[in-house]
Amino acid sequence: MEQGRPLRRLPRVGEPADQESELPEPMARVLAEFEQHLAIERDLTPHTVRAYLGDLNSLLDHVTRLGGSAVGDIDLRALRSWLAKQQTTGRARSTIARRATAARVFTAWLVRAGHIEVDPGARLASPKAHRVLPGVLRTDEALALVEAVQQAAEAARASGVGGADVALGYRDAALLELLYATGIRVGELCGLDIDDIDFDRNVVRVFGKGRKERSVPFGTPAAMALRQWLRVRPDLVRNGSGPAVFLGAKGGRIDQRVVRAAVHRWMARVENAPDLAPHGLRHTAATHLLEGGADLRTVQELLGHASMATTQIYTHISNERLRAAYQQAHPRA
Repeated sequence: MEQGRPLRRLPRVGEPADQESELPEPMARVLAEFEQHLAIERDLTPHTVRAYLGDLNSLLDHVTRLGGSAVGDIDLRALRSWLAKQQTTGRARSTIARRATAARVFTAWLVRAGHIEVDPGARLASPKAHRVLPGVLRTDEALALVEAVQQAAEAARASGVGGADVALGYRDAALLELLYATGIRVGELCGLDIDDIDFDRNVVRVFGKGRKERSVPFGTPAAMALRQWLRVRPDLVRNGSGPAVFLGAKGGRIDQRVVRAAVHRWMARVENAPDLAPHGLRHTAATHLLEGGADLRTVQELLGHASMATTQIYTHISNERLRAAYQQAHPRA
């Protein structure tokens, strides 16, 4: 196994940043080439690329332990034993299914890139992931959430506190309104520039997974909250703020972690509401659209889902809520 010095690779997903997965040089070189393919040719987000690399580091490390030293040593037996190892270590079915997908994508690319002749991943099966229904807010809880943050911002302005504190309050009000109004992803929200907002048509342009562009409408309350925020946004602007719609306390483009913290913080103000993350507001928006009469195809386009199967989960949510209401209200339920 002394075939060349191992190259440094990114840590696996979930590992501390100072841990490295050392691979034989031929493997590491091909993996670096695949990383470029994901980032440049497929234009995937850094988070998605990192997830792929983490899974594939695990696979190639397993192949190395079996005596392999190059990607040509990946075979169906190695793939199956790698997945079996995930099961014995208690990995969730969804994690195993994701890792199997990463392996199949990698081995298919190896064939296209000329590194191997036969694709061993083509025959690799994986456990079907359990589909867990996401938590959502009721309509009254969603309204209570956006009203709570708006009222807090107005109260801060009336009390005469500093401009930055008032600005942060209106920022939170605008981002919560926009998340609920549009159902966009938190990464899409953080990536918004001012020119992406069209107040004439009340639509926002977002770039989703794979840099796919779509336009998503928003309503009057979100438009009002956005205008209020943009009026006080200069109080947070610093050198390097650029055109970002939403800014952090130090003036840079807002980070996803800051948005998540804000959502959790304001969610705690709503009595008996579930503690949802920004993605929970995305689920909530989709559910309320369907309950209000929107068809699945429309919701799919608004959310930017590549597959209708992903959108169909929200019909299950609506059915569950309908069944719960029936059992609570009907005397013969």
